[in-house]
Amino acid sequence: MDKLAQAQYPIHDLLQKRWSPRAFSAQPVESDKLRSLFEAARWAPSSFNEQPWSFIVATKDDQADYDRLLQCLLEGNRAWAKYAPVLMLSVAKLRFEEDGEPNRHAFHDVGLAVENLVIQATALGLMVHQMATRSPSSSTTRCT
Repeated sequence: MDKLAQAQYPIHDLLQKRWSPRAFSAQPVESDKLRSLFEAARWAPSSFNEQPWSFIVATKDDQADYDRLLQCLLEGNRAWAKYAPVLMLSVAKLRFEEDGEPNRHAFHDVGLAVENLVIQATALGLMVHQMATRSPSSSTTRCT
């Protein structure tokens, strides 16, 4: 059953179907589907075509990596996210590769890549719930 956004004006079906659940099937996500998500992210526009994003991915196939990534989340999110078969962390590179100058567009560009990934996931029948983490220096959340 699709949960459709009640848009005020017509929007694409994929946008209308996208939402952020807090309950996930434990069924593993096939590796070809994961690669499709990253291919969609790769085609996002970015300042000077820098593509300042990386993704750290953990599946339950490697429980140690999965648990380490899970610990990056706030405790309230860990309570339900631990059931998701895949966890991902998006990372922004804050300096341009060519000259080392600050890339003030990096977070914007990473957001575009993540949105491509989310829409591709929707097209594949997968659900995504985005969350923020606290700073690694925060006493609340530690990514180790």
